[in-house]
Amino acid sequence: MQHSIAQLLATSAEKYQHKIALIIDGQQLSYLKLDALANQMANSLVKIGVSPGDRVTLYGANAWEWVISYYAVLKVGAVVNPINVMLTPEEVAFVVEDCGAKVIIASKEKGLPLMGLKGQSSIDKLILYGTDIPAEATAFDQLIKEASEVFISPIIDKESLSTICYTSGTTGKPKGAMLSHKAVTTNILMTALMHGRCEQDILVTALPCPHVYGNVVMSACFQNGGTLVLHSVFDPEEILESIEKYQATVFDGVPTMYMYMLVSPSLSQRNLSSLRFCSVGGQTMPPAKMALVEDNFNCPLIEVWGMTELAGLGTTFIWNGDYRHGSIGLPIPYTQAKIVSTENSDTELPSGEAGELLIKGPTVMQGYFGNEVGTKEVLSKDGWLRTGDVARFDENGFIVIVDRIKDMILTAGFNIYPAELEHVLASHPDVAMVAVGPIPDEMKGELAKAYVVLKQDASPSVAELLSFCRERLAAYKIPRDIQFIDDLPKTSTGKIMRRELINFHDASKLTIK
Repeated sequence: MQHSIAQLLATSAEKYQHKIALIIDGQQLSYLKLDALANQMANSLVKIGVSPGDRVTLYGANAWEWVISYYAVLKVGAVVNPINVMLTPEEVAFVVEDCGAKVIIASKEKGLPLMGLKGQSSIDKLILYGTDIPAEATAFDQLIKEASEVFISPIIDKESLSTICYTSGTTGKPKGAMLSHKAVTTNILMTALMHGRCEQDILVTALPCPHVYGNVVMSACFQNGGTLVLHSVFDPEEILESIEKYQATVFDGVPTMYMYMLVSPSLSQRNLSSLRFCSVGGQTMPPAKMALVEDNFNCPLIEVWGMTELAGLGTTFIWNGDYRHGSIGLPIPYTQAKIVSTENSDTELPSGEAGELLIKGPTVMQGYFGNEVGTKEVLSKDGWLRTGDVARFDENGFIVIVDRIKDMILTAGFNIYPAELEHVLASHPDVAMVAVGPIPDEMKGELAKAYVVLKQDASPSVAELLSFCRERLAAYKIPRDIQFIDDLPKTSTGKIMRRELINFHDASKLTIK
């Protein structure tokens, strides 16, 4: 077993050599070439003063430069700080200052607005991809060109820090989850084991590499000698074309990606027979939509669940074993899970009862960087991580996510979980996507409102959808309003941002008073 991520690419290059490792934007890089480029970047980082333990920020969309930079930083023994591409320059400034980053490696469009950080923060160097780089920055291409393809990594302790990955910060300032080399390598290996990821796999994905889901998928592919067909952005037509063109065996995505592909006009004409399975994570997916994916893609759709604080996956199913839509499966090997009372985390609940999901094991973060208070709020002294998810064990021992604790809507003393309403509305034949969020109410505190994206040429009335809900939900759970919109607010991974839904709310058009 590899003790550090620094060894991953070199080990695979020695084993798989000229096999194609990465396909992106028309480029094809073999394992040997990918490792050589990472070595060149590692040598350049050392030359400009990056040492083991230094923090290096990566800021850009999926690109061959991003992939090379990621492994180069880790080869040096430095700590990688992957940043969400949707963060603003002001948010980036907070993150790099918070973790004390020494170098930023960025795409040109993302990096140029950060020019002022150099010399005014911990940043010594700003490295940019592309051409026509300003004199105040360093050209990525030039660093690669000038360096040797041979690099000898220092000995890296598996318990040492590999990554500081910041949470979304939807309820305050982002927090930097500290992930050890052991946490990340364990997640890579167990993800590959559970999903049978292997040398014969051709993996198509548009998951962002800075996100732990995209990151573990990328490294699991490289660790096992597969070919990664990486898209810089998600486009349903391009993804479907890639699956067919490269005869992909695996596609990994989030629910909204599948929902866009389901309504693609070309879906029925695509040959997707090469797929052995697909995975979906980042957010729970309505079982009705999962069944539609399986019908159209003709392969199993396996749900995964994870967190930034877990270096990737926390639970999933074995790809060729028993699985159930609406469940996130079992903890990955070496990991434990339990359900505790949301009122008292010391009280463990029996199977069938819903409470907060806790996880323990080698993938759990070391804590939040420079934030002891935040760490103590979620991480117990004996290593149990509070996930913030309400869940329960079903009759088969599988874990079922009810919803996020923070997304719960409290209506006149009743708890309403948006996911339950979303699953019902998503099963309506005219609904392409749906999200449920709270709206303020003077009498009841909060009400549930559904925001619906309809399938093309569909035109159900609000009354029809409400009637559909009444047949399937208790009276207090029925949405108090439904609003049709063109699209839903999403993160860079495609995860629906429920807290942004209020920006679409028009109080003057409330359907039910």
